[in-house]
Amino acid sequence: MAIISGSAEVRLSDGGADENIILNPEFDSGLDGWSGSGCKIELHDSLDDGKVVPVSGKYFVAATGRTDTWNGVMQDVTARLQRKMAYEVAATVRLSGANVSPCEVRATLAVQTADGRQQYIGVGKLQASDKDWAQLQGKFLLNSTVAKATIYIEGPRAGVDLLLNCLVVKHAQKPEPSPAPDFENLVYGANIIQNSNLDDGLNPWFPLGPCALAVGEGSPRVLPRMAQESLALDDEPLNGKHIHVTNRTQTWMGPAQIITDKLTLHATYQVSAWVRVSGKMNGAPQNINVALAVDSQWLNGGQVLARDERWYEIGGSFRVETKPASRVMVYVQGPDAGVDLMVAGFQVFPVDRKARAKHLRKLTDKVRKRDVVVKLTGGADGGAVKKEATDECVEVRVRQTSNSFPLGACIMRTNMDNEDFVDFFTKHFNWAVFGNELKWYWTEPQRGQVSYADADDLLKLCCDNGMCVRGHCIFWEVDSMVQQWVRTLSTDDLSAAVKSRIDSLLTRYKGKFRHYDVNNEMLHGSFYQDKLGKDIRATMFKTASELDPDALLFVNDYNVEGMCDIRATPEAYIEQIIGLQEQGAPVGGVGLQGHVSNPVGPVIRSVLDRLAVLGLPLWFTELDVSAANEHVRADDLEVMLREAYAHPAVEGVMLWGFWELFMSRDDAHLVNAEGDINEAGRRLLQLKKEWLTHARGHADENGEFKFRGHHGTYTVDVITSTGKISQEFTVDKDDSPMVLDIKV
Repeated sequence: MAIISGSAEVRLSDGGADENIILNPEFDSGLDGWSGSGCKIELHDSLDDGKVVPVSGKYFVAATGRTDTWNGVMQDVTARLQRKMAYEVAATVRLSGANVSPCEVRATLAVQTADGRQQYIGVGKLQASDKDWAQLQGKFLLNSTVAKATIYIEGPRAGVDLLLNCLVVKHAQKPEPSPAPDFENLVYGANIIQNSNLDDGLNPWFPLGPCALAVGEGSPRVLPRMAQESLALDDEPLNGKHIHVTNRTQTWMGPAQIITDKLTLHATYQVSAWVRVSGKMNGAPQNINVALAVDSQWLNGGQVLARDERWYEIGGSFRVETKPASRVMVYVQGPDAGVDLMVAGFQVFPVDRKARAKHLRKLTDKVRKRDVVVKLTGGADGGAVKKEATDECVEVRVRQTSNSFPLGACIMRTNMDNEDFVDFFTKHFNWAVFGNELKWYWTEPQRGQVSYADADDLLKLCCDNGMCVRGHCIFWEVDSMVQQWVRTLSTDDLSAAVKSRIDSLLTRYKGKFRHYDVNNEMLHGSFYQDKLGKDIRATMFKTASELDPDALLFVNDYNVEGMCDIRATPEAYIEQIIGLQEQGAPVGGVGLQGHVSNPVGPVIRSVLDRLAVLGLPLWFTELDVSAANEHVRADDLEVMLREAYAHPAVEGVMLWGFWELFMSRDDAHLVNAEGDINEAGRRLLQLKKEWLTHARGHADENGEFKFRGHHGTYTVDVITSTGKISQEFTVDKDDSPMVLDIKV
């Protein structure tokens, strides 16, 4: 939020004032072009005895008599908007009234498409107050041809007056491409923690808060496994010393160190340590967290849940992105007051992603490729063509046309109206998942008003393009994601509504969705379990299996892959899945959503290894990475895709969007709003190209041409002196070589 002084002006990209598509934007012509949305609007040059005056122009407007949050100020912009053009918005807003507390103010674009569909596009929002003018900023893109488009300024609760001083809507200027970060002087793998081994006592460690630090003996003498893997060290010895923290009276107390001048902007740092608790735990598991105070910002460097007094490995990562910090402190915290904390072998070091990628290529060769023998046969006996028969004149050319590894993306109904989006989507992905259109709150927002129209349209698009589709999701366990009418049902009515929902959805789409996320985010919510009992989750799985036996049924949750959330540890996920199976739930797959930040390969792989013991397919179901710098974002995406592709238990990856303004996280897109592919998008395409195999050469003395190729579909051309023989074939996953006979 930007607070605006009396001399401030609306800030947008450079451009002439004539670019603003809003008519009478500062109310110089009174209320011409403006109207109230469910309320009155009044023109003012001041309010509150002159304490409230415009910061731009001479006037502002007040929306009064508001009885609902959607009441506000609006203008019809139908004739002045262009399809597939990105617009940026800036509105100068304020609240007014008696005893007004800060409220959310939103800019919303209401669109009626040419085919009669109604859409509401959230443009931007902020917390406004009655103390100062504030600038609401946002951005939007129209996919559809519109019959009517209206922009609204709305949002505060009923009874609060909403003031608008100025509104600007104009074509968004394309940002300059991000420069690649400068890592020339970065020493990968170098621990930036001073005196990590405590040979110099406690220098320069200090206690955070009035706790006591001492050096103890008896800690593990090897680096934690994730650090070993990143540093390519096997059983690197430690000296057995640790920091012992006592007299802790608050959870945040622990050992700390200043690392300000040790950090490089945009570099990804891995965190690793051994940690332990002791003392008055009262049987309660203890959260241990590596945290970083970066000026006024708090960063999570990793978390682990200690259930007893053993040594635990803690691992995580962080990055400083926006600007060099004036002060960075790293510290270890978390256990209950009165519980002693011990820390050993503390490492914070920049990771070498290129070295990791080289290692993963070797793993990929084992996991995602197969030996293939192209055997040339011919002659009267149909036997192999010998070298002397070919006389080096038979050439074999092999070209892979597609990789069979499932790589998909999220799509929403509004995206269908943008042919550029659809072209990228169908060209570069082979699986799909719908963003909202299959969720219960979308298909039945009001009780009894069921519509699958949007899901039907999306499913047809995917089927027409030969794409497999995941069903996301049948239910959502988090309270805030359950629509209001469902939350107010009695137990009996809720049970009936749940049965109606699952019967309706799975009967309608039987055989259409390859997967279903049955009850989303059960590690983070318990709405249905709280209302209907502990058996309801297993019942949902069993009912879904009965209705659509061919669909693979998934659990699906977030933060599991990052070791940053004690509610979503790999162990908690495993325990939940085994518990469901013991109740007879046919769990067929494990979904890791993958909304990650500054990922580190060994941390990700450690989680995958742990979950792989279940023997179930692992999928990244909603992968996105967020970084303001496109090169860093590209590196993050490459880390995640390479780790997934190189792990034998991972059977697919779904991106949670790729197009700017149609993703759940900022700075996560691969394609800009108007269709320009950025560095992250180019990295995706480079990896897809790398994961296609091409080979050419001549048969050996046994009439065989051998290569090792990625799983997928191929075309082979055998060129002889008399012509060309072409054949399509598929390389499936198998440990034994595939033999392809071709008669020449």
